[in-house]
Parts: sequence; structure tokens; C-alpha cells
Amino acid sequence: MTRTQRTGRERLFRLAGACALAFGLAAGTLPAAHGADTAPVQEAATVRAPGAQAATYTNPVSTGTVDTFPDPTSIRGKDGYWYAYGTQNPVLQSKGEDGERILPILRSADLVHWDYAGEVFTPATQPAWQGGSRLWAPDIRYFDGHYSLYYSVPGRNTVAIATAPTPTGPWTDGGAVLPSPSGCPSGNIDQSQFTDTDGTPYLYWGSYDTICVARLSPDRTRTQGTVTQVARGRRMEGGFVVHRGAFYYLFYSDAGCCDGAFSGYQVKAGRATSPLGPFTDDQGTDLGALTSKAGFVVGANGNRWIGPGHNAVQTDLAGQDWLVYHGIPSDAPDLAPAAGGSLKLSRRPLLVDRLDWIDGWPVVRAGAGPSDTAQTAPVTGWSAGGTFNDATLNGWHAEGAGTGGWSTPALTDSGGYAVHTDSGTAAAHLVSNATAPADVRAEADLRVTAAGGAAGLTLAYTGPGDRVTAWIDRARNALVTEAFVGGVSSGEQVTALPSGFTWNTWHSVTAELRGTALTVEVTHDRLHDPVAVQARTLPTGAAHGGSVGLSAKGAGAGGDNVTATALYTPVTTRVADPTPGALLPAYSDEFDTTTVPGTTAGSPWSWVRGPAAGVTAGSGSLSWPTQDAELYLGTNTASVLQRPAPSGDFTVETKMLFAPGQSAQQAGLVLYENDDRWFKLVHSVLPLNNGNGALLQVTEFGKEGERPTTTPPTAVANAPMFGGPAADTLWLRLVHHTDTAHNEHEVRAVTSRDGVTWSYAGVWTLPVGGALKIGLVSMNKSGATARFEYLRTYAG
Repeated sequence: MTRTQRTGRERLFRLAGACALAFGLAAGTLPAAHGADTAPVQEAATVRAPGAQAATYTNPVSTGTVDTFPDPTSIRGKDGYWYAYGTQNPVLQSKGEDGERILPILRSADLVHWDYAGEVFTPATQPAWQGGSRLWAPDIRYFDGHYSLYYSVPGRNTVAIATAPTPTGPWTDGGAVLPSPSGCPSGNIDQSQFTDTDGTPYLYWGSYDTICVARLSPDRTRTQGTVTQVARGRRMEGGFVVHRGAFYYLFYSDAGCCDGAFSGYQVKAGRATSPLGPFTDDQGTDLGALTSKAGFVVGANGNRWIGPGHNAVQTDLAGQDWLVYHGIPSDAPDLAPAAGGSLKLSRRPLLVDRLDWIDGWPVVRAGAGPSDTAQTAPVTGWSAGGTFNDATLNGWHAEGAGTGGWSTPALTDSGGYAVHTDSGTAAAHLVSNATAPADVRAEADLRVTAAGGAAGLTLAYTGPGDRVTAWIDRARNALVTEAFVGGVSSGEQVTALPSGFTWNTWHSVTAELRGTALTVEVTHDRLHDPVAVQARTLPTGAAHGGSVGLSAKGAGAGGDNVTATALYTPVTTRVADPTPGALLPAYSDEFDTTTVPGTTAGSPWSWVRGPAAGVTAGSGSLSWPTQDAELYLGTNTASVLQRPAPSGDFTVETKMLFAPGQSAQQAGLVLYENDDRWFKLVHSVLPLNNGNGALLQVTEFGKEGERPTTTPPTAVANAPMFGGPAADTLWLRLVHHTDTAHNEHEVRAVTSRDGVTWSYAGVWTLPVGGALKIGLVSMNKSGATARFEYLRTYAG
């Protein structure tokens, strides 16, 4: 296993508390944003205009703007800027504030440099019905000419909505979106809105341990009808759905979100052919099954970032997707106590990283995980196009019908835009003076305010008779594409738009032309929930560079944010996962004798509190009944069968047959220093919160160790991370790497149900202390028996 170099890093392990503590008290007890003893921070003056392009970036991208930005969501506004929204937190401690900002807002021209742009509510404007609850986990959407912000109100156990004409407000309270009870058995938080291709809007929500979905009313303000459970798992939350190709992908996070250096958060995904599921992971496990899941998108990789999670997805102008998420920095995992010392939270700044789609599955940086060194920045500049924010047609020229009919008025949500008065039945074109290459992504915001009109995005334009145009045609209520080569049309292709399509408001139209393959999508807001998708093959003569522009037919056609740039090149191969090296027989055991390990002189094995009762060996396995004993914090009563580990990097593996049936039963591998410093990977049984007694079979990857930076220092802390699906026959691996530069153990968990297909979870770290030993455990509650068929240790 390799790791990226950390710079300027200390190793701190500070107490932030479990998730409930980390979020603070739910209602009424905490001062909110810029209270009486702090001065408001004015919105920063943005020096970058839309179209700015950064060459590189280094996470966190919120550095210098806010101290923390949990649970981020993002949108590209109709003014051409990107906006991000976060959970209520003390985001400006470094500027002297002791209180919190309520749903803080950031703005960026390039997805890299962010300005503070305000907050959704202040203490004076927060709706009274919320009772002073802290507000969490926003989700932003654009629909019907306004921005809708969905957010969690934990003090009222519900989700609410606020709307605004611009991404920064002013915000109008829309009340609770969920009825009471909501119909979902879990906590009513972590919501995300999604619109299907037929125009049906949905809301996903849930936390600890179920994610649910229900339809929304046509105005998207209230859930209605049947509530469907689409995912269950230990601490599942943070659902976010995108539609790509034939599948709907449900992103979510599991394990602890905000426990400082002991946060086990990871992002995983499942996919379905319906927004209502069933969703399955990349190994075919239903996300509703009572087991842990695979489908890893991003987890800790041993570098600076701990507990990466709670994501949204954003797309740059080249078509490359980016995961927008938070992570906890290992050098400063916790904020200073706020609200007069009563609020103790983990530091969770804003991260962005490239999201690749490989073999039909999303994964961050081809599997390399969160970045902490300089990376190539998102593409936010363009080869041709513009935003019309200067209210001129500079850089554009008109061709076709009605060349004098173009003007640049302004609207509240978009600023300046271009509109054509009336082209009659012929097409009018407003095209860029600059050109873009042949393999291109073009996009525009379009609307049609007059019956019978059509607005188009035109690309590969070299003249009225040589162009590709994607129209939204009001008369036909359809997306229509056409291509002309040498004045000859290749014919139209028509895709119906959903009934109720809001023609008077903005819609994003994107067109990707790779060779002769054209793909066009129509969305409300570029958030991977298209209401129309069309793919077609164009004539060879249409595959060339050219201008980008707007096209109009009839009256009322308007457009904005018209851009074209070189289409991204997708990454199609994952980085190599760690694989075992040569077998180390001196550190391995096939359990092929009848002698119980550690019970004879000269055995490489030894026992801590053993031998355990009932352990037997023979027929190529070690049989060990579970004990009524624990290895947890101050309760250290379980037996550990241990043997020395090799120096340097190594992988330890066992094949285990284990069919537990009661909560807390667990068995598996440990890397053990002492009772208070260890890593473990076990098949464990855990209860499902609000599951009416349902039990989860999980692969639990935990660590225990000190957290010296708490006040007072915490002598022993413990936290889990969850691996792939569990099974009665399970292969378990712990991959150990010693980071000599930072004097740390890095351990990664790997699991398999067949010994062939492996699930690679995240990485836990601990400072190097004494020597680790390789061990086995079978514990926590009697009544089950683990059979270990071997223990094999490999180099590397």
C-alpha cells in the first residue's frame, strides 16, 4: 500500500463525540450565527468572473474562507457561478466568532477558489416553528424559476424547504416537507431531491439506519403517497441520487460521520433501473439486505483525510464529474469548543475530487481516494462562449434569419442573457467569434416564453448549413436534434419532454459530441437528473470544430451561459488495489494438527487470557466458540490468540466459517499491541436502529487507541468502519503498511465471500507504539462458533 505525502501535518486525535454530540444539541440551547458578541462577516468581493480557470487545486478548497463546511451540496447558478451550501456550524472561528452560521453559502467561479456569500437564515430570520433547532445537510435545486433548498430540522425530526429567486436569497420559508410521522423508520434528515425523466419529483431521506424515498407534490414542497425503503445498513445516511445511462445511482455514507480522528465515514453506491429501487452494490447485494455493502466510492486512504463522506456530485464544463464532499483533517480533526464551550464539533472542510465511472461504477480518482496534494483543477473556462453578464453581444455575431433581432436584457436569477424577438419560421443564430475543438461539450441555459417558439444550443457551427443544434421546441413539447452538413440535413430526432415542462423558466441543455456520437440532456440544474436524454450518431462530416451559439425559431427564445470546450477524456482503468506478495510460512498456520495453538512449548502462538474455553484444532481448522467477553474500551475480558508479525509491510488473511445469530457475536482478525491499542476486522452482528429487532451481518473494521488532544485527554477511544458484504464463509485480510515518515501504522480492510472477488474498504491509522502482533478473536456473546481454516501472512 502506498500513500501520498502529508505536508505540515501533526498527528492529533481529538474528541469530537459521537454523531449526536458532534452535531450539538438539537434545539434551543446553542447560540446561532454571529451572536451578540460577534460581528457579522461581510460577503467577500469576488474577483473572479464566470469563466475563470484554475490550473491546479489542493484540498480543502475551502481553506482561507471557512474553517469547516460539513455535508456540502452544490449547484451552478443561472448567473454562471457555482454555489455550495453546508450544515450549520461555527464556520468562522478563525475570524473570531464563537457562534454558528445557519446553513452557510459559498460562491465560486472555478470550483476551487470560494468566497463567503452569506447564510440562508440568521437568528432573526430562522422560522419560529423550528424552535431554534440547528439546521443540517442542505440540498439545493433549481425549478420553476427559483432555487429550492431542502434541509434537515433535527429538533423537529423533519425536513423543511426554503425558496429564493437567487442562490443567495432572500429565502422564504416553505415549512416542513414531511408529514408526521414521515413513514420512514429512521431519523428524518439528510434529504436529497431528484427528478426522473418523466418529470416525477422524488425526495430521498433517512439516517441511522434506513434511507427512504417518496414522491413529491408537483410543486416539490410536500411528500405524498407511498414511502419506500431503498437502503438499510449500519449508520446509512446522506443519500444522493444521480441518473446516468441505464441506471439510477444512490450514493450514501455509512459509519460515523463526525467523530474526529475516529470517524469511519465512507461513501458507497448502489444502482437500480428505477428511482424506487431495488438498488444493488457492485457485487449484487441489495442495499436493503441485512448486511454491510460494497460499492466503495471513496474512503480514507491513509493520507491527511479521515472520514470522507456526505457527498453531492457536480460536473465541470468539460463534462467531467466531481465528488463534492467533506473530510476531517488528521492534523486538526476538531474545532475549538464553540458556543461558550458547549459545542464540540469535528472540523469538516470542503473537498472536491475527480469522480470516475469505471465499468459502470463511480469511484474517486480511479480508486486512489481523497487527494491531499496538487491536482488538475475542474474545467470552468471555455474555448468559446460567454454568460452575457456584461449585457452586450461582444464576442458574438448573428447569422441566419433576423440578424438584428438579438438583444441582452437581464433577469433576477440569471443576470444578462440573450433573447431573439421573432425569427419567424426560419432559424436565427447567435454564434461565438471564437471556436471550440471537434470533440466538444457545449451547454446553455434555454427558455421559450412564447407559444410556438423554440430555443436551441448550436455547436460545431461553421455556417447555417454546417451545424449541430439541440432544440427545446415548445410547439412539440420535445427535445429535437438536427445536423446539417453542406446544407443538407441528416434528419431530426425527437424526444418528448415531460408534461408540465416549465417553458418560461430556465433549463440546462448539454451536448457532448465525441467523434460522431452525440448525446444531449435536458435538466433543470445540471445535477444528473435529466428530464430528457437523446443519443444519436451523426454523419462523419458533422464531426468538426466550430463556434458555439444560440439558435431561435419563432418568438420568445432566450439563452444564457453558452459555452463550449474540449470534451473530457474519461478514466477507464482503476488504480491497482494492494495484492499479497510471497507467502511467509514462518508467520502462517494451516491448523493441520490437533494441537491447540499456544498450548505447547515453542509454539509461535500465545494467548492473552487463554486458552479460551472450547477451542479445538484438527481437520485443517481451528474451532473457537464465541465468548461472553469483550475487547472494548475499559472492558478487556476477551481472549486473544496472537503471534508475532513480520517487520515492514505485510498482509494477513484468514478464511473463516461463522454463522452468528445474536447481536454482538463476532469473530475475525486482529492486529494487536495491547488491550487498548489494536485494529480488528470481524464478522459481527449489530442491531438495526428502528428495525423492529432486525439484525445486521456486517464486516466490521475497527480500531482502538488513545486520543491525547481531548480535554482532558481520552485514554482509549474506539470506532468502526464497515467493509463489504458478510457471509457464513468469509475471507478476511488486513493489509499493514508502516509509514516511517510519520511513524504510523496504516491498516486497510479487505473482504471476500468467495476468495476471488474482494471488497477494499478504507484505512485506519494509529501512531506506532509497541510491536503489533497478528491475532484471532471470537467474542462478545456466546452461542456461535468460528472455524478458522488457516491464517496466512504474506509480504507486502
